[in-house]
Amino acid sequence: MFVGRKTRMPSPAETLPGRAVRPYVVPIRHAILGTPLEGPYPPGLEIAYFGLGCFWGAERLFWQTPGVWSTAVGYAGGTTANPTYDEVCSGLTGHAEVVQVVYDPSRVTYAELLKAFWEGHDPTQGYRQGNDVGTQYRSVVLYTSPEQREAAEASRSAYLTALDDAGFGAITTEIEPAGDFYFAEEYHQQYLHKVPNGYCGLGGTGVSIR
Repeated sequence: MFVGRKTRMPSPAETLPGRAVRPYVVPIRHAILGTPLEGPYPPGLEIAYFGLGCFWGAERLFWQTPGVWSTAVGYAGGTTANPTYDEVCSGLTGHAEVVQVVYDPSRVTYAELLKAFWEGHDPTQGYRQGNDVGTQYRSVVLYTSPEQREAAEASRSAYLTALDDAGFGAITTEIEPAGDFYFAEEYHQQYLHKVPNGYCGLGGTGVSIR
């Protein structure tokens, strides 16, 4: 029963109410890059949001990408305000585990970030990624501008064809406007730097587009 609940989005009546204030502290600076997690961010930088399964491995994928200024993990795409990790894992907040990517568009383009996104996980698995099962592990792109939306939809179409040619199923990735982003607890931030041998279920399909 619990697993079944976690693999469907909650109804409005089921959604947890949340709270007005974040119930934990977030680190001031990125553990590897040394940049502010919550800003302020230098002028000219842009922000992107991606969900591709467990956010530990997803964050490492992007902090290792040249041109990325800072990353942070958190919760987005749902309705519960200031949720905790346990609440998100219950399947009753509607949130996905996502990575906030602050990047320098003069050094890395949004299209290049999308390539890392599509090729860094399996976007055909629905409410799961590998052994991780639940709505919080769904594949999602949360755009912050019309240009990001257009680029994300175009890239989804390109990878849909490439994945179909390779024998994969339909892409289940959601492309939605970015709403509120809630930073995750301190121990989740740059987790695989703090715990190098920590579990990471992130894995691509092997399908690549130039």
